[in-house]
Amino acid sequence: MNIAILSRDPKLYSTRRLKEAGEARGHHVEIIDHMKCILLIEKKNPTVWYNGRKLDYFDAVIPRIGASVTFYGAAVVRQFEMMKVFTAVESQALIRSRDKLRSLQILSRAGLGLPKTVFMDYSRDTEGIIEAVGGAPVVIKLLEGTQGLGVVLAENKKAAQSVIEAFHGVKTRIIVQEFIKEAKGIDIRAFIVNGEVVGAMRRQARDGEFRSNLHRGGTAQVIKLNRNERHAAIIAAKKMGLGVAGVDMLPSKRGPLIIEVNSSPGLEGIEGATKVDIAGKIIQYLEKHAVKKKIQKDKVNA
Repeated sequence: MNIAILSRDPKLYSTRRLKEAGEARGHHVEIIDHMKCILLIEKKNPTVWYNGRKLDYFDAVIPRIGASVTFYGAAVVRQFEMMKVFTAVESQALIRSRDKLRSLQILSRAGLGLPKTVFMDYSRDTEGIIEAVGGAPVVIKLLEGTQGLGVVLAENKKAAQSVIEAFHGVKTRIIVQEFIKEAKGIDIRAFIVNGEVVGAMRRQARDGEFRSNLHRGGTAQVIKLNRNERHAAIIAAKKMGLGVAGVDMLPSKRGPLIIEVNSSPGLEGIEGATKVDIAGKIIQYLEKHAVKKKIQKDKVNA
C-alpha cells in the first residue's frame, strides 16, 4: 500500500513510529504536511496537490492533525475521502472530537458516565453555575484546548467565580465541570483501534498538579481495564465515529467518567507504558479496511 501520514513534524515520536511500522510491513509511507496541501475542487475530480505533485496514488491516510489547524486539516482529510482514499480518522469524526461540548452531548446521549458539566452563554449567575456541578472545587475548561492547556482548577467558590467572570469578560467559551476528588490526580487512557482496546495506562499527576498529562510531568503505568472501563472506552470511540482514539476516563465512585475522546492520541506514552506496538496495530487497521476500499474503487472505475 501507499500510505500518507498527515503531519506537520516528521520528527514527532508518533509520526516516526507510524512510518517505521508501515515500512516494516512492506508499505510505502510518506509524511505529508497537510498545511502545505492545495485542494483542487472540480466536478467529479477532486485532487490534492503537494509541492507540485498530484497526490492521487495513496491507498490510505493517517491524519495527525493538531487542534490549532483542525479546520484546514479536516478539509484535507475530506478531500482524500472524496478521492475514495481510506482514512484512519474520518473528517467529520475529527471535527466532532475537537468540539468539547458536542462530544459531551454525544457521550451523554449514549448513556456513558461523565462529570457533571455546565455550558452557558456568558451567564452572570456564577454562583448558580458552581452549585449546579456540586460546588467548589470545580474544573474550568476552554472549549478548545489540548494536553491540559486551557484547564483550570478553582479550589474555592470565590476563585471559581473570578475565573468564570474573567473568561466571560473576554468572550471566551468555557465549560465548568465537577471536580472528581476521589480520582486523586489519576486518569486512565484507553487506546482504541478498530473497536478494540489495544493498550491502557494509568496516568498520575505530579505533586501539586491535578492534570495528569505526561507533557505536564505526569507518570504512566500499564493497567488492565475492568469490564466497565473497557465497555465505556469502546462505546465512546464508536459513538464518536473514531476507528483510532484515545479515551480518557476518571475513576470514580459511580464508575468510569469520560473526560475526553482524542482523535489524534500520542503513541509515545502508551507504547512506553504497555510495550505494545500500537503503531503496528494502526497499520494493520489500514490494511484491513483500505484493501476493501480499493476493491470498491476499482469496481466503480471498471
